[in-house]
Amino acid sequence: MVRFAALLALLCGGLRAETVLVIPFFNHSDSQSLDWIGESIAETVHDALASGDVLVLDREDRLEGYRRMSLRPGAELTHASIIKLADALDAARVVYGYYEVRQGLGANSKPSLSVTARVLDMKRGAQSAPYGETGALEDLAVISVRLGWQTLRSIHPEGVEPEDEFQKARPPVRIDAVESYVRGLLATSAEQRHRFFTQAARLDEHYSQPCFQLGKTYWEMEDYRVAAGWLRRVTRSDPHYLEARFYLGLCLYHGGDYEGAESAFREVADAMPLNEVFNNLAVAQLQRGRLSDAIANYRKALEGDTADPDYQFNLGYAQWRSGDFAGATASFRAALERNPGDPEATSMLGYALKGQGPRPADPKTEGRQRIKTNYDESAYRQLQAELAK
Repeated sequence: MVRFAALLALLCGGLRAETVLVIPFFNHSDSQSLDWIGESIAETVHDALASGDVLVLDREDRLEGYRRMSLRPGAELTHASIIKLADALDAARVVYGYYEVRQGLGANSKPSLSVTARVLDMKRGAQSAPYGETGALEDLAVISVRLGWQTLRSIHPEGVEPEDEFQKARPPVRIDAVESYVRGLLATSAEQRHRFFTQAARLDEHYSQPCFQLGKTYWEMEDYRVAAGWLRRVTRSDPHYLEARFYLGLCLYHGGDYEGAESAFREVADAMPLNEVFNNLAVAQLQRGRLSDAIANYRKALEGDTADPDYQFNLGYAQWRSGDFAGATASFRAALERNPGDPEATSMLGYALKGQGPRPADPKTEGRQRIKTNYDESAYRQLQAELAK
């Protein structure tokens, strides 16, 4: 990610693009058992903003801010605390609010939900007029999506699609599935998270968010077949869609489906030209014998970060396999300059210097390319935001 960090420093003098913080909505109902609803509303609003190319802080960033300020997650914050939290996280705007659940008066009446939100502009020291949504509690997902669209329209009006199209891309989700998903986010153990996410996905098979979480979980467990199944279910409207495709590519690669891996990585590269994505696209192409395409994409990865020894090594390995021993020698030497203790680069340099090419089924030289498992699109989105300014 050196390319994006360096460009940001050059273009912006070290200034960060404007970011938005969404905090859990405060429970103004009588029952504390409904506290999870505030987290759910915040997640939906966060996802709505992220889908509109707004730089919005992740839940992990917000929790880190709470820890730094010794704030209790779930507690209602004072206006002063909201401002301090935004300052601590360098947020330009804060989305916050409250909700109320009311029981109906009739014997067969259903509980209703009313949500009120505001946007606090830190630069101007002013906040928007309150806005909100009301409906049946069982329609929590629909109400939250409508609120998310309103918030996106308020913060990024030129980038918001018509409300009916926005809602169509985000079909209603059963409230028990939403509750299970949020309780999974709030769970303190891996076992609890897995149980809640699995329950959420089973309750509503079209619910994308728990599929992403389960895909990442199984990826970390190295169960690539099951992980790929979950990751394929992540929808395009999900802000984690590209990340899901990245990890799907990794799963397919480890499963030996190099054509599928190449397709997944290419889709991500077209939308998010990150160094690690170009590298992995090239790795898959090399496995398919597409040497010229692999070399071209390794060079793209290197253009973004010449300091990474793995990119230097991979380019050298592809050059060596293509018979370009002079180019491979230069690349392996560059890799060793950045990581002198790399025995594999030393060994491959020896082959290149001697002009010894690949031999079939040689375990010392087969499959030496290095794949990247990190994925971070935040720097690229930061750059996009700064260029737009």
